[in-house]
Amino acid sequence: MSDHTHRWEPPAGIDGLLAPGSPFELAEEDVLGATVTVFRNRFPHLRAQLAAAAARTPDAPYLVFPDRDLVLSFADVAASAARVARVLADHGVGPGDAVGFAAANVPAHAVAWWATVCSGAIVSSFNGWWTPAELDHGIALTEPKVIVADAPRMERLHAVGVPDGIVLLEDTALEPLLGPARAGDPELPDVAVDEDEPAIILFTSGTTGRPKGATVSHRQFVNAVQVVMLQGAMAMLLMPPPPDSADRPQPSTLCATPLFHVSGALPLASSAATGQKMVFSPPGKWDELTHLRLTQEHHVGAWSGVPTQFWRMLEHPRFEEFDVTSVANIGGGGAVFAPELFALAARRMPWARFGVGYGMSETLGSGSRLGGVTLDTHPASVGSVEPLCEIQIRDEGDQPLPDGEVGQICIRGACVFPGYWNDPAASAEALDADRWYRTGDFGRFDDGVLMLESRMRDLILRGGENVYPIEIENRLVEHPDIAQACVVGVPHHQLGQEVAAVVVLQPGAGLDADGVRAWVAETLAGYKVPTHVEFRADLPYNATGKVLKHEVEADLVAGLGDRAPGG
Repeated sequence: MSDHTHRWEPPAGIDGLLAPGSPFELAEEDVLGATVTVFRNRFPHLRAQLAAAAARTPDAPYLVFPDRDLVLSFADVAASAARVARVLADHGVGPGDAVGFAAANVPAHAVAWWATVCSGAIVSSFNGWWTPAELDHGIALTEPKVIVADAPRMERLHAVGVPDGIVLLEDTALEPLLGPARAGDPELPDVAVDEDEPAIILFTSGTTGRPKGATVSHRQFVNAVQVVMLQGAMAMLLMPPPPDSADRPQPSTLCATPLFHVSGALPLASSAATGQKMVFSPPGKWDELTHLRLTQEHHVGAWSGVPTQFWRMLEHPRFEEFDVTSVANIGGGGAVFAPELFALAARRMPWARFGVGYGMSETLGSGSRLGGVTLDTHPASVGSVEPLCEIQIRDEGDQPLPDGEVGQICIRGACVFPGYWNDPAASAEALDADRWYRTGDFGRFDDGVLMLESRMRDLILRGGENVYPIEIENRLVEHPDIAQACVVGVPHHQLGQEVAAVVVLQPGAGLDADGVRAWVAETLAGYKVPTHVEFRADLPYNATGKVLKHEVEADLVAGLGDRAPGG
């Protein structure tokens, strides 16, 4: 391509899907100052999407919580969301206000999520593993009027000392509002919502060590859902299902990803549009046997997750005890999927189709997609450009590079976020004047396929969670016994990477590895606590005074070998 921009190219045979008047008709429109490709016929916002689902299949199961023995239909969720929205309004929540969420995937969380976006308010998705100090930062940044929390997170909020004026609503207080329509119910709020206004705020760790709030718009959700539906329609057209498929049960997925993640929030919205049933894993630590059991009991048709989860299920010695033949599609993201994992899945579940994506919170998971023939020909890649996305590879001067050259991956389209909440400097650094999003990841194009060379510099990917070393390093050097610290990622078969810290102590200090971990755990979430801690007399530096992290990482990897985690 002359401008070195890679765009989605519709495959032969789908012209009817994109024809004028069709649900997937394409158009060029201005989006926040840039001309991009959009779906001409689309919902104006998420509230319209939920209302349409409730009207289309009112009695079909939508949200299923097996641990609560609770099933909410599409009509139930719409009615419940309207009731919760009235409660939020009673507490002063209106369009543009933030509502904080600090909860596991409990029923009130999912329904209040819908109540918030239907009110024109903004879901502020606090990470459920955050410590009180991290919650304090999220609250200060987004200034929610109300925070919905479950009991464990409520304890942390009380430890924070939430500012006066913020209403704390425990999930149990909202549970009586959940269920079918009732006499005297309110309607879903009828407020004006512009599609480019924020629907939710997803927190993403930054290179400065403080989480940033990526604002995700209604447009992004509507676009992402329509892309999912287009991909499904293309599959049906190009690979027609067998004749008996009409008798198959309602499509379903098993949700084991927190709603505060992009991979939890997006399925919540897309399931409403596609008529899919969401079965939720019980709150708490994810367990592979529970996932397999729920799949069998609910005839789950789709899995979505991170590589760690698939490794743990597929390698589990009891895997073959469960009937998982209902799973037709396996997808995910959050980290690069190793070709060996695809091969293992093909051996264990040869009937299932694998499709994984490359994206991030700022693009609501959109970017590129690996599946089908490309999975066979380029299993080490992250696939080709998704519909309605554009991708460039750029050099250090922000100029597009030709195929084969490595540079920063930049994405543009209706999938790109408006910016970071209350952080114009970070927004300007991430988005150029033409709304190209600079991902900070590096890659190259090979035969039209995106090869990911490295994630953002220093980023550690642990079980699908992004961990920025600087945040942990800043915490470490606050300890009076620590003079210097360096944090890197080291390989782990199932998690992808683990956090490792190399520490230089002050003269005469007697701090041990457990003490280091306890210090980090006081203010940072558990997944950021170093699994490996090593003490050294000094760290390697270059001529400009920067730590040579590649040397530290190489030494750690070579030295760890088969040793047990620890000091």
